[in-house]
Amino acid sequence: MISKEVMHKDRRVIVDLNHPVARFPDNPVLTAKDVNQVWQDPGLQVTTVHNAGIALHGGDTVMLFRSHLRCGMSVLGVARSSNGIDGWRVEPRPAMTPAAEGDAFAPGTDAKALIENESGGVEDPRITQIGDTYYITYSAYHATVKNRVRVSLATTRDFAHFVRHGPVLERDMRNVVIFPEPIGGSYAGLFRPNDTTGSEVGGIYTQIKLGWTSSIESNRWKLQAEPIMRTGRGPSAFSDKIGPGAPPFRTAKGWLSVFHGVRSTMNGNPYALGVALHDLADPALVTMSSIPILLPSRADCRVEDTAYTHVPQVVFTCGAVRRDGGSILIYYGGNDTVINVGVTHEDVLIALCESYSQDPLTGHLKYDIHGHQN
Repeated sequence: MISKEVMHKDRRVIVDLNHPVARFPDNPVLTAKDVNQVWQDPGLQVTTVHNAGIALHGGDTVMLFRSHLRCGMSVLGVARSSNGIDGWRVEPRPAMTPAAEGDAFAPGTDAKALIENESGGVEDPRITQIGDTYYITYSAYHATVKNRVRVSLATTRDFAHFVRHGPVLERDMRNVVIFPEPIGGSYAGLFRPNDTTGSEVGGIYTQIKLGWTSSIESNRWKLQAEPIMRTGRGPSAFSDKIGPGAPPFRTAKGWLSVFHGVRSTMNGNPYALGVALHDLADPALVTMSSIPILLPSRADCRVEDTAYTHVPQVVFTCGAVRRDGGSILIYYGGNDTVINVGVTHEDVLIALCESYSQDPLTGHLKYDIHGHQN
């Protein structure tokens, strides 16, 4: 069985097919308590820190995190770390709040419509670096139209100044991640529509689609008609909801993508992390592991007894970093409450996809679980 020794800060740990992700023993790495020590204005005190986009900039790991203010609205903040694990330095004010007059809008953007659409909060950023520009996709919620969410685009070069470009599509969307380089002369993205029926699972929540554009900043994406990943057809840790998590990154064997999935139970809807491998030339060709790489546990939300906990049984990622040698740091929210870090290796994740896959559209297992010799 394949196994890899990886470094987790100053510790050497082993990851393999049975234990593909090793949790940082000092998780969580960033909490509401940490942010509140910096954001001391009572109107900016937060109850959560979770679902963070991750980027490398200026020699630091930059975390663009989501937090719930005590009033219930989500905003985005910035923290930096020299090693990507600890010592996070939180910026003194939120980086992105719901859009307002005076913010920077790209030419041609309908600022009034964008301000209205973001009035309910901004959430769950994903960051893709292309050249010296960082493309940030984030969920923008309308304050008064129920279930109205449009994934929108912002760009930055320094994580201090952000330019808003508006919705990537004029339709409800919940998760969008962008591949970090052109493929065949165009840019690709993974899209998960938002279901407006009021249900939290099922329906189009079970589909991931592939989209293409010639210019990311144009917000002119063409989605392929049929999903490239679909769940809900048989038992699975991802049977009732699926969505792209961290932006994919290139390996020798394909684009590696960490996603989230949900299986409804009698005690709620636990979120797990999964992994898929997309063909380098045609990302619609997917090899999808049937085995989750991380399931929620009590270790994922260590907080003080008096601290607020938002949603139980959740691990959720918006960002990962590949390091030299193939090790990968996955930054994930625990119970939509705190930020944790786990470490894995691309060879282990690829082996899960290749040896323990399921059909990405039917869910049919492509390996034998009966003990028969092939």
